[in-house]
Parts: sequence; C-alpha cells; structure tokens
Amino acid sequence: MKVIYPGSFDPLTKGHMDIIKRLSSMFDEVIVAILNNENKCSLFTVDERKDIIKEEIRDEKLSNTYIYSFDGLLVKFAQDHDVKLIARGLRGVTDYEYEKDIARVNSTLYEGLETIFLLSNPTYSFVSSSGVREIAAFKGDVSAFVSPSVEKKIKEKFNY
Repeated sequence: MKVIYPGSFDPLTKGHMDIIKRLSSMFDEVIVAILNNENKCSLFTVDERKDIIKEEIRDEKLSNTYIYSFDGLLVKFAQDHDVKLIARGLRGVTDYEYEKDIARVNSTLYEGLETIFLLSNPTYSFVSSSGVREIAAFKGDVSAFVSPSVEKKIKEKFNY
C-alpha cells in the first residue's frame, strides 16, 4: 500500500522526519510530495528541498521512501500516482481543524481518497518550519528542531 505525505518542508524539521520514518515502517511505499507553491516566498528552492530530504532519507536507510515535487492540486498528484491515501501530521487541535476540512475537500474531488492523521511526537509538537525560518532569520540556534545537515544548509542561507 502506498501513502503520500505532502508538505512544503521548508525546511525539513525533525518532526517531519519523525512522521516520514513512522510512515516508512507502516506502508510499502511512502511518497514525500513537496508542494511547489510559487505564491509563497520559500527559503529553499524545490530542488534544494528534494536534495535535503533525499540525504535524510538515505541517512535513515528508508529504501521505500521516494521524493517528488508537484504543482497544483494534491488530488491531481495522487491520481497521477494512483494513490488513494494521504498522511498528515497533527501537532494539535488547530492543525486538526485545518486538515479535516482539506481532507473533506480532497475526498470530494477524488472519490475514494482518504486522509489519515498521525499525532506528532510530543518532543516535536511545537516545531514548525515557519518557526525555524523565523529563528534562523535572527541567527538563532535551530539545532533542536532540524538535523545537523539541515542546520548547516540553513546557516549557509542566512550567512551565519
């Protein structure tokens, strides 16, 4: 069984990797789908994010995990890859309120498409990519939130 784990992953956090590793142990194939949202000002390009995730996946030896990028609707990406299951991580109630509505819209647009939710590990339940970007913009310590290799790439972006 295949599952898609979509997101911007800008940057990839320890919380994201926790979800990816857990999905990898539950499913035959995990597709990490990076949304290319041109309306959003990103820290890393889509290609840089792909490379970052590939490196982390390789380091974790997750041989059943693949990285793709997509534009447009997630349901179209899911249809194109013949996948009927989306996984989303939930940090708290606010995430659930937002994600449940998207899941309902997606299942309306693509009949049979299901969304499952994984609760974030409490260690990472407060970590967000936007928070990491903000800390990094002020040259703060992001080492608790990202892997050493991601931290290095962030520091290169912000010249510190």
